[in-house]
Amino acid sequence: MVRWLDPVVLGLCCLAGTPALSEDAKTDKSRPDTRNPDQPNGETLTIDEKGITLRFPDVAKLRIGGKLQLDYGAAAIRQPGFPEPFPENFAVRRAWIESYLTLGKSLELALQYDFADPMRPINDAAAAYTGFANTLLTVGNMKEPFSLDQLTGDNNTLFTERSLADAFAPARNFGFALGRHGEDWTVVASVFGGNANTGVGSEGVAATGRATYAPIHEDERVLHLGLAGSFRDLPRDGQGLSLSSRSEAFLYQRDFVDTGAIRDASGVRRIGLEAAYRDGPFLVQAEYIRTEVERFGGARTVGFQGGYVQASLILNGKGRAYKLAPDYGATYAIFSGVQVAEADRVSRGGIGVFELGTRFSAIDLDDAGIRGGIERDVTVGLNWYPDRNIRVVADYVRSHTSPSAVQGGRTIDADSFIGRFQLYW
Repeated sequence: MVRWLDPVVLGLCCLAGTPALSEDAKTDKSRPDTRNPDQPNGETLTIDEKGITLRFPDVAKLRIGGKLQLDYGAAAIRQPGFPEPFPENFAVRRAWIESYLTLGKSLELALQYDFADPMRPINDAAAAYTGFANTLLTVGNMKEPFSLDQLTGDNNTLFTERSLADAFAPARNFGFALGRHGEDWTVVASVFGGNANTGVGSEGVAATGRATYAPIHEDERVLHLGLAGSFRDLPRDGQGLSLSSRSEAFLYQRDFVDTGAIRDASGVRRIGLEAAYRDGPFLVQAEYIRTEVERFGGARTVGFQGGYVQASLILNGKGRAYKLAPDYGATYAIFSGVQVAEADRVSRGGIGVFELGTRFSAIDLDDAGIRGGIERDVTVGLNWYPDRNIRVVADYVRSHTSPSAVQGGRTIDADSFIGRFQLYW
């Protein structure tokens, strides 16, 4: 109990004192100028469903927020002879504190810290210059511009976990990104080292880029197309590279697919294709990612692949908005979270907003003597948004792994139910 109690207490204390903002509510440019005439410089302090906001007009704006995600569930493996898949049925998935500082009109600073992750507590720690029209220059620890699924914020993913193919996404590292966008397109180029938590210089250097285009870009209809690529040169330090994926549930004790350490890995190439279509409350998206690992000493290059198709339908609310450009970083061209209208809020007498989702995902980590396994998952889920900043998730995942990376490649068929209670403030 001690392992997860501190983040829960911290999160609830923050919630009690400060309702704050979600990942997609860091700025509110539509808010009118509300200078406080009682203060000498017109500064204001606002506490609402979007967070704690301290404004010094024309000088600075500070927002403080966070998130708390509590997971619970149960799982069973149909084949005999395997240990209990969930060693614990409850865990704190994330317990974040976030702060965002705007200085003048051209500098954005961000810091996110996760108390539930002792290995990698620092998430985003970045500074962005916004002085050029439609252009962002960002330096710091942030997500590399790769994969629509990975770039979607943790508050807004359709299910509790991303797809199996997320094993190939480079996620957060320390580097520099230059992004630019037009009315229907985005382009991001970047250079990254390692993660700020584990050593910026410990994982070689990567060049990563992503381009998207929306041939249909309307309020109620969007067609999104994207292409991303990345190459990382790895150091010859004996640590190598490993790729693995959990069966789309954080509570699993171990991964069913896992390459283990490829210690002679000299570089890794990634290419990702993505597409999405939204029509009102309906959204479907898909990705395919190919990863190739080069090796020292003339050993054969090995290739792995994965992808997913998912669809969602919001039963009694508006569809997920398409957000072309971020406030900082490289998270261009993504779909934001579900909005709860005033009349739908449970606190206003409504029933909340309901969203249905389904997904098929697959990953293949078998090639050239590396037996990492092949897995296919089917997920169905229901999201309930009873009020703003609150989300309740229920997912069922049916996974089939054959061969697996467990017990000499034994086939594994598993059923899991995952629930999540989420606060984001």
